[in-house]
Amino acid sequence: MSNLISDNRPDLRTEWLGLTLKSPLVVAASPISRDPDMAAAFEAAGAGAIVMHSLFEEQLVEEQMAVYRLIDSHTDMNAEATSFAPAAPGLSFDGDDYLRELTQLRQRLDIPVVASLNGTTPGGWVLYAQRIADAGASALELNLYDVATLAIESGAEVEARQIELVASVVASVSIPVNVKLTPFYASVPAFVHRLEQVGVRGVTVFNRFYEPTIDLDRLEVRRSLTSSTEAELPLRLHALAVLSTTSELSLACSGGVHGGEDAARAVLCGAHVVQLASSLMAKGPEHLHRVHTDLRAWLARKGYATSAEARSLLNLDRVPDPSAWTRMNYIRTLEGWRDGPPGRKPR
Repeated sequence: MSNLISDNRPDLRTEWLGLTLKSPLVVAASPISRDPDMAAAFEAAGAGAIVMHSLFEEQLVEEQMAVYRLIDSHTDMNAEATSFAPAAPGLSFDGDDYLRELTQLRQRLDIPVVASLNGTTPGGWVLYAQRIADAGASALELNLYDVATLAIESGAEVEARQIELVASVVASVSIPVNVKLTPFYASVPAFVHRLEQVGVRGVTVFNRFYEPTIDLDRLEVRRSLTSSTEAELPLRLHALAVLSTTSELSLACSGGVHGGEDAARAVLCGAHVVQLASSLMAKGPEHLHRVHTDLRAWLARKGYATSAEARSLLNLDRVPDPSAWTRMNYIRTLEGWRDGPPGRKPR
C-alpha cells in the first residue's frame, strides 16, 4: 500500500475488522441505509463503509405475536376460519425486509455493508446473525443495550449474560463481529478484554441511548431522542486513548464527530474509523465530503502521509503527559478553575 495517493494528498485508507476501507469515515447505523441511492451518494462523498439501521429482535417478536393474535381471533370466531385465515407458517416475519435492504445495498455499493443487530436472547441473536451473514453482510455490529431494571441482577451477572450472547453469535458466523458498547461498565477495558477472548474483532464506543423525558403538563413519560453534539466526543476520546493501549481490536468512535478535526482527534486517540450519523442526517452527503476534505487537509498540514501515521499518537502510552488521561488531570483542572478559559488572564 503506497503512502500517498496519485495527487500527493494523504492516503486515508484504513483497516477495520479485517476490511480495507478507502476512508475511516463510516456512515453509522441510521435510516440513511434504507435508501440505496442516498447510501450511494454518501459513498461518492467519501464514506469507507456503511452500517445499516439496527434490526431489533423485540420488534420482530412483536410483529410475529400480532399476526398470531390476529389469526387466533379469527379461528375462535368461526369453525371455518381456516378457509380464510392464513396459516402462520406461511407468513414471513423473520427480518425478510431487512435482508432485502441488505441485498439492495450490496448491489448498489462498492464499499462494505455492515449489518446491525440489536437482540436480547441467545436464540434470537444467533438466528438473525446467521441469516444476515448468509445474506452477504461484510460484518455484523452487535448493540449491547441492556436497560437494567432488576435489583436482584448484579452488574457482573449482566456482563456475563452479554458475554454469553456475543460468544454465541461469534461462534455461529464466519464474518467479523463488532460490538457497540455503552460507557456504563465499571471497567470498559476489562469488558473489552473479555470480548476479545470470545473472538470479537472490534468495538465501537459508544452507543447513544434513548432517554425519555417527562411532560409536566400531561404528567406522562414522553419519548425523546436528541441528535448528538460535539460535547459527547470527549467521553469517546478518553475510552479510545485507553483501549488503544490495552487491546488489539479494531476501534470505532461513534457519537460527537461532526467535523474533520473531530475525526482527527478520534484517530489521534486510537480510532481506526469514526462513525457519523446525526450530522449526516441533518446536512446530507455534502457534509461528509466536507469532513473528508477537512480530515485530509489536517493530515497534510501536520505532514502525515497516511491516517495510520497519526493513529494513537495521543493515547495513554504515547501522549507526552499521561496524567492528561487520568485523575491527576481532573485535580489540575479543578486547581486552575480561577484562571478561566485558556488565554484569559486570571483576576
